[in-house]
Amino acid sequence: MEPSSVTTVSASPDPGPSPTDLLGRLRARGAGDPVTHVERVPARAGIPAPWPTWAPTELRAAFARRGVVAPWKHQAEAANLAYDGGHVVLATGTASGKSLAYQLPALATLSADPRATVLYLAPTKALAADQLRAVAALELDGVRPACYDGDTPRAEREWIRRHSRFVLTNPDMLHHSILPGHAQWSGFLRRLAYVVVDECHTYRGVFGSHVAHVLRRLRRQCARFGASPVFVLASATSGDPATAAGRLTGLPVTAVTEDASPRGGVTFALWEPPLLPSDSSAAASVPAQATGGHDDAPDLVQVRRSALRETADLLADTVAEGVRTLAFVRSRKGAEVVAANARRALDDAVPGLGDRVAAYRGGYLREERRELERALLHGDLLGLASTNALELGVDLIGLDAVLICGYPGTRASLWQQAGRAGRSGQEALAVLVARDDPLDTYLVHHPEAIFGAPVEATVLDPANPYVLAPQLACAAVEAPLTSADLALFGDGAKEAIDELVAAGALRQRPTGWYWRHRERPEVDLRGEGGAPVCVVESATGRLLGTVDGGSSHFLLHAGAVYLHQGVSYVVDELDLADGCALVHAEEPDWSTHARDVTDLSVVSVRSYVDAGPVGMFLGEVDVTSQVVSYQRRRIATGEVIDTRPLDLPTRELRTVAVWFTLSPQSLASAGVQSADVPGALHAAEHSAIGLLPLMATCDRWDIGGLSTAVHPDTEAPTVFVYDGHPGGAGFAERAYGTASAWLRATRDAIAECGCETGCPSCVQSPKCGNGNNPLSKPGAIRVLDVVLANLPA
Repeated sequence: MEPSSVTTVSASPDPGPSPTDLLGRLRARGAGDPVTHVERVPARAGIPAPWPTWAPTELRAAFARRGVVAPWKHQAEAANLAYDGGHVVLATGTASGKSLAYQLPALATLSADPRATVLYLAPTKALAADQLRAVAALELDGVRPACYDGDTPRAEREWIRRHSRFVLTNPDMLHHSILPGHAQWSGFLRRLAYVVVDECHTYRGVFGSHVAHVLRRLRRQCARFGASPVFVLASATSGDPATAAGRLTGLPVTAVTEDASPRGGVTFALWEPPLLPSDSSAAASVPAQATGGHDDAPDLVQVRRSALRETADLLADTVAEGVRTLAFVRSRKGAEVVAANARRALDDAVPGLGDRVAAYRGGYLREERRELERALLHGDLLGLASTNALELGVDLIGLDAVLICGYPGTRASLWQQAGRAGRSGQEALAVLVARDDPLDTYLVHHPEAIFGAPVEATVLDPANPYVLAPQLACAAVEAPLTSADLALFGDGAKEAIDELVAAGALRQRPTGWYWRHRERPEVDLRGEGGAPVCVVESATGRLLGTVDGGSSHFLLHAGAVYLHQGVSYVVDELDLADGCALVHAEEPDWSTHARDVTDLSVVSVRSYVDAGPVGMFLGEVDVTSQVVSYQRRRIATGEVIDTRPLDLPTRELRTVAVWFTLSPQSLASAGVQSADVPGALHAAEHSAIGLLPLMATCDRWDIGGLSTAVHPDTEAPTVFVYDGHPGGAGFAERAYGTASAWLRATRDAIAECGCETGCPSCVQSPKCGNGNNPLSKPGAIRVLDVVLANLPA
């Protein structure tokens, strides 16, 4: 919970060194200075506001018992808008007290109307559980708050439906349980006064587009029961939050963005791990299969020390200083590796000190997660290596430092993670540790792209036909679709319904469109590429974990090395029909790297810019890809042992792409010889993919690319960058709209990299299906020079 103007901090022993002193000690521990920039974010005083006159006395008293003497100005402004019936989004910084802004009008309404109800939606179970604790701690009569999620025992679900007036859940449960069971929830929905959508900036891309229609389905069911709830959304600081919230809800939304909460000062350092010795012997200091999958690139010749290893050492150093520290790591595997390495280093220095460091990630049991949160809050743990599961709102107070292992993909997430420290108003330290990656390298050498740039706008596209049609099918199961519903679901709804009718999924009658099948449509909100594949130990039948269907061909093919909780396994068999991979425990001295082939054809062009020898295009494409082989490489040296064939099915994807073409004459004039064109385009493609997250709220793993010296559809040298989701996710559109700035940053990242021939920091890609061959770093700079010289700003 973040409501208070005075936050109570859990007991902490010695506050430890100041952020400046701590940073100085960290910088001095090795040869050379890894810090490329230090930004001082000054402290800020808060601006309080009076309690709204409509807030009942008992509610104010309940907040006062929790230490809230008065709301801040932005809290009162958002609360007043919501209480007056306006849809509102509060987009302010971490620890700015967004919770109070929606709790105040919601709880006041529950107090005034004993029949009213509130629905709270969070993107994670941990955040919903945290909010439940906060609301329950107010001890208000008749509210009866309850979490309704996958962990809720079935025996409690009926009680919650009948008696809870403040239900906390997530979009997945709303989609899979509440809306399909709307008849059982009719009493709750009929009296629904507020819908709270917390951390709404996380609803982006395909996931955000699905959630947008889940919210429209919720509005539709409420309207059928005569209710019209007010939507209150909370977001991290983001670009144009009113537009993004309006796209998400389908409603006009007012934004409140002026943060009036107090804030402690933050010392924010950008940290670039040191170069490895020329013999790269240190490259083997972290096993290649233990580098956290996508976080670091085990299939590349590392130029710099691993960000995972660097973060683990920094975590060990801060814990040794008595500094309570949270390290954010991009993958579950990476979080485990950072925690394990930090524990090992601490135990080597002081036996038993490693026990004060742990990992935190999705996949743990609820009881494990709660115990880790409690241990960190009470000081039993001093260090935690976490995925972004702890980025969103969970109230971890009293932290002194945050380490961010690799740029988290957006400035919004970066500031959310950095804001986990210093939450009681004290000074704090935040350190961004750069990965060997074009975007990370660019950012640590261009601090103005972090500290001087506005936060990105959230990108989602509810009109995506691959999202809209399945969501309309779900809506039809809940109640027949009518002509009046077309406006609710927006552009493309009638065309999608016509396609469902033609496919035999819907039947049109005078009263509307009816679902024809007995079973419900299977719709994956998170767009993770199909049902997850279970990883099962062959000898025991024990379920080790799951991998999303979209990644299974790369990570679970026969012969692949799979890591689980620090233990290596080798895949014996991948059964895609049954969604199961059988593995056995083995610690090989080699790692595996899948190779794929990709073909792309242009379906249509939505928009284009004719810039003489350069063309910039946006349109639909068909992408066909197949994993055809994998390499085994020595962990210690990177030596290729062999390449083994695979027989996996082809995958087809219709999506949205941005692409640019160049005339052969312009390339020749720029000094790119014909033999170098494939490598120059390939290198430019890799770096462009790596830098796109600078412009759009995406990760490089959300997008793909292809380059070719002559493409049959364009008849010219071409570079494609496409969304890795059916129908697109809005990222290619963002790239097209910011093409000059995007490609300028790409060109600068390549040119400013200190390597000679290309490395993971500029043009090599950890997910290249061609083994990063061919690549031409100087050629890529010349290609982008041609594009930028001709493309309008």
